[in-house]
Amino acid sequence: MSVSPVEGLPPSCYYIPSFISISEEEHMINEIRKVPEPRWTVLTHRRLLSLPSTLTGPARDTLLAAPLPPYLDSSVARLKDSKFFESSPHRAPNHVLINEYKPGEGIMPHEDGPAYSPITATISLGSHTVLEIYNKNEQGEREATPTWRILQEPRSLLVTTSDMYINTLHGISELQTDENLDREYIVNWDLIEDKQPYENGNAQRQTRISLTLRDVTKVARLGGALKFMTKS
Repeated sequence: MSVSPVEGLPPSCYYIPSFISISEEEHMINEIRKVPEPRWTVLTHRRLLSLPSTLTGPARDTLLAAPLPPYLDSSVARLKDSKFFESSPHRAPNHVLINEYKPGEGIMPHEDGPAYSPITATISLGSHTVLEIYNKNEQGEREATPTWRILQEPRSLLVTTSDMYINTLHGISELQTDENLDREYIVNWDLIEDKQPYENGNAQRQTRISLTLRDVTKVARLGGALKFMTKS
C-alpha cells in the first residue's frame, strides 16, 4: 500500500479510501453488534467500547495483555505491511477504541494523550464524518475554530502521527448534516474516492462506528496487572 501525506496539513497525516471492502465492513459491524450492551460505556453523546480492555493502573495508562478481536486481523496485517507502526514500541496496534456515533452526536476537540505511542489509525464504518482539526496557540491551548476539516468516507483509513498527532487537536461537531463539502473547505478533497454523495455540498450523517487503533506503550501481564490494580 503506497500512500502520501495529505497536502495542506501538518506533516504525517494520511488518508486512504477503501482501506477495507464492503464485505469486511459488514462483517465488522455484525461482530461489533454482537457485543453485549453491558460491555459498552454509554456517554451523553455516544457509546464506546475499549478492547481488549480499558486502560488501568494508577495513571490509567497500562493495557492488560490480550489479543485484539479476530475481525481486525486483516486490517492489522495491512497496517503492519504499510509500516505506519514501524516506530511504535510493539510495531503494531494493540488496542482499539470503538465509538458509535448516531446522527447529531460528536466528540469535543481533544488530544489522544501520553498513554499511546504517537500514532493513530482510524477506520470508519457505516457512514462518513467530518473531523475538525484545531491548531494550538502559543500557550498550548486550542484555537477557537478549526483550521482544517477532513472528510472521512465509509471504509476509509485516517492515520495521524508525528507533528499531526502531537501539535493539533481533533473533534467532531454534533451535527445531523455536514455542509460545505467541497475542495475549498475539505483539505483532503482530492483524495476522496467517491464524491457523488457530496456533490450538493452537504450530506446527511448515518450511524457511524469508528475503530481507532493505537499502540499502548505500557502492557502488563495478568499477574502484574492484578498487583497494581489492588493498590490503586
